[in-house]
Amino acid sequence: MRNFPSVELLEDTHQFPTHYMFKVIGKADNGFIARAVAIVREELFMEEDPPYFVREPRSGRHVAVTLEPLVRDAEQVLALYRKLVELEGLVLLW
Repeated sequence: MRNFPSVELLEDTHQFPTHYMFKVIGKADNGFIARAVAIVREELFMEEDPPYFVREPRSGRHVAVTLEPLVRDAEQVLALYRKLVELEGLVLLW
């Protein structure tokens, strides 16, 4: 899970500032969604939640959260990846 895109790749494929999509899948315990949103808010010093939506599979064991915060540059994207990869209960990040 630590194979993040490079700064060069991000700058070649995105025009910053932009909304960048992060997808996190984790154990559907109490608080996983809130913890994922809180990481983005804290890292980007946001007063409100970033745009996000949630999908819950029928099994109920996991939850998928798609976050789309406004980021100013590739370094912010990488900083968020480094924080999100440490998210308690995380199963997959992309």
